[in-house]
Amino acid sequence: MKEVCVPKSTLTYLKDLGKNNNKPWFAANKDRYTQAHESMITLAEAIMEEMSMVDNIVPKSGKQTLYRIYRDVRFSKDKSPYKQHWAGNLVRATKLLRGGYYFHIEPGNTLVGGGFFSPNSADLKRIRKEIAADPEPLRAIMADPTFQKTFGSLVGNTVKTAPRGFDSEHPAIDLIRYKQFICKRDFTDKEVTSAGFVEEVVKTFQNLRPFFNYMSEILTTDENGVPLYEE
Repeated sequence: MKEVCVPKSTLTYLKDLGKNNNKPWFAANKDRYTQAHESMITLAEAIMEEMSMVDNIVPKSGKQTLYRIYRDVRFSKDKSPYKQHWAGNLVRATKLLRGGYYFHIEPGNTLVGGGFFSPNSADLKRIRKEIAADPEPLRAIMADPTFQKTFGSLVGNTVKTAPRGFDSEHPAIDLIRYKQFICKRDFTDKEVTSAGFVEEVVKTFQNLRPFFNYMSEILTTDENGVPLYEE
């Protein structure tokens, strides 16, 4: 496995950008931006290469994997033009494999994980109905020692009481409330800049597989377990 990490200079650049989030400073430090961007492309390419050997991933270049650093400020009160982090995602291929991988590099706030950030209404309803019918498979996945050590618990936005059509007294209402189903692992700056960072990212993604397998089975079958798609 390639020993690729995030250079300390990239984290320093992001810290400085956070203190000087304006176009004149950005332009005056374009060389630093280019260097940081190149380091992130290298990281993304290494992650993509390793993940392609253990999962069916939609092929993309390292640059295509990364989100742009420029913020869309049209509907935001915060008019800062630049993000203060780098992020990227990997998409699983075919309709049979659900769930997406995500990495977010930010000084003091790096996280790696994935899941279902904004499921459409039909998928969300299908997931909730499956959990309501039998929450034990998901609870077993979440209670697994590897899941616990890597992620701890699910995170994501929830409704305050109960989604429409579901009983607020249901024994699994704690899971049914979720609008997002996300698993994340935090990394320190020291871990991010260490030689084994890519290996740890890939391990983290692989530890999502039982969760992804569970969700993929739900989202590719109807409520009677009949497949919706041909293999």
